[in-house]
Amino acid sequence: MISNSEVASHLYELAKLTTLAEGNSNAFRVRAYETAARTIDGLVEPVAEMTAEQLTALRGVGPSTASKIRQLIDTGTIERLEELRSRFPPEFVELTTVPGIGPKTAVMLRDELGVTGVGGLRAALESHTLRELPGFGAKTEENILAALERLGVGGKQRRTPIIEAMRVAGDVCNALSQVPGVRLAEPMGSLRRFRETTGDVDVIVVSTGDPEAVMARFVEMPVVREVVGYGARKSAIVSASGLQIDVRVVEPHQYGSAAMYFTGSKAHNIRLRQMAIDRGWILNEYALAEADGGAVIASRTEQEVYAALGLPWISPEIREDAGEIEAALAGSLPDLVEEKHLRGDLHVHTSLSGDARDSLPTMVAAVAARGYRYCAITDHGEDLAINGASRQQLLAQRRSIQRLQVKHPDLVILQGLELNIGRGGSIDYDAEFLVGFGFGVASVHSHFGLSADQQTARVIAAMENPAVNVIGHLTGRRIGKRPGIDLDIGAILTAAERTGCALEINSHLDRLDAPAEVLRAAADRRGVVFAISTDAHDAGELANAAWGVRHARRGWVPKDRVVNTWAPARFLKWVEKKRRG
Repeated sequence: MISNSEVASHLYELAKLTTLAEGNSNAFRVRAYETAARTIDGLVEPVAEMTAEQLTALRGVGPSTASKIRQLIDTGTIERLEELRSRFPPEFVELTTVPGIGPKTAVMLRDELGVTGVGGLRAALESHTLRELPGFGAKTEENILAALERLGVGGKQRRTPIIEAMRVAGDVCNALSQVPGVRLAEPMGSLRRFRETTGDVDVIVVSTGDPEAVMARFVEMPVVREVVGYGARKSAIVSASGLQIDVRVVEPHQYGSAAMYFTGSKAHNIRLRQMAIDRGWILNEYALAEADGGAVIASRTEQEVYAALGLPWISPEIREDAGEIEAALAGSLPDLVEEKHLRGDLHVHTSLSGDARDSLPTMVAAVAARGYRYCAITDHGEDLAINGASRQQLLAQRRSIQRLQVKHPDLVILQGLELNIGRGGSIDYDAEFLVGFGFGVASVHSHFGLSADQQTARVIAAMENPAVNVIGHLTGRRIGKRPGIDLDIGAILTAAERTGCALEINSHLDRLDAPAEVLRAAADRRGVVFAISTDAHDAGELANAAWGVRHARRGWVPKDRVVNTWAPARFLKWVEKKRRG
């Protein structure tokens, strides 16, 4: 039976390809597919058991979308989606991830220049043929080429943004978990290390049953475009989006060694294998064992394997041979944050923001249901076109928050704002109006093309403003879609230490901002603090905190430096100190 997440994945893909086929002329239909996908992804009840009439009762699912969902459930595919896939293969779709190449432009490049992928785009840029098209020039060519380099797309190995890879991996793991005898299905490789992009997806399945039953289910999934390898315990497919997925079935007693081997990284594994060799042992995906076919020393759990090598367990997110083994040997691994440590969410939108979906009472109730002790409601400021809130709306919201505070006495509800950082570092509203708020997140939403000096100066100016407690999604990047702004990170971190302004760890898989390398540099500065926030635009997105935690771990961020792990009294004291200037 097809899972909800598989249905949602098909709808997300349908939305993306409809944008390519119809441009902005049918934006309503695209939004309808996306809304339906979000609704279905968050459902507990299986949509595969719903009639078309029941589907149309769901939020955002109209008769046309319901018909397509039923077609997918009944036949394993959607006719319209298959038609669009044939018109727009994955290599062509990748073109639209390049800044400056929207759907309409991508189609023009294909029709006018025969460009069908990023490789062809690069060749057209280097031969200067793009500038011959209407609306293009030498500067445009230069900007697109620079964006290609910064995004890293179009290289020899196609890399998929984590948000897409996680969705596909989740579909595979959910489906294989239902096969009799399967105890666990889990993504490995760069996804388990939580890298922002991946070349392929590795999945380990732990099973006590027939491994061929797992493989039969795997190669028959709707996500499969092509089977490129089939075996009793190892198979590989290419998905409809062009992503290769490898699945291996292991015995329960092999899980630890297999998980270590397939999590990597390659450099981390080489270090571990050398440590085994130094002891006269061998380490592979099957076990840590004595050489020449000797006894198995450890294989059941990763903890056992690491312990046998004289190491504590090392978190998957930091297995990059970037100092983690030396720190483990020295007993100086950081005390990394876990989701259970979070006591609040400091970047939460309500339907007062034009791009958000749930009401203030709904969002507050969802925050309280997570057991949090505090939260900051941070709707968009007025300077953000269309999505920003007016002064009158915010004053009315303040009264609503006061009423909700009585209803939720165990949750401190701060009325905050997500302020826009202007070209010169200004933020929305005047200082007198901002005094009435209890929290402020300031973010870059415009002027992405400024120089590094200009970007750095504007962010630091916002950090120095007493109304700003946190800098949201520092670089403004969208993984695989928009590169981050150029910044002098050293200067930003020095300003963060000086001002006490926290850096946000944005939990959305589309952002994961600030990037891990920035977090690692910041973690080495004892005066820099962080806020793991979801930037939630509906109640379901509050669960994205789990992704923010994993991203923080990848950046070696210590638990005690995350302000929303602090007890309410300590947290509120920090908030007030910054706002007093």
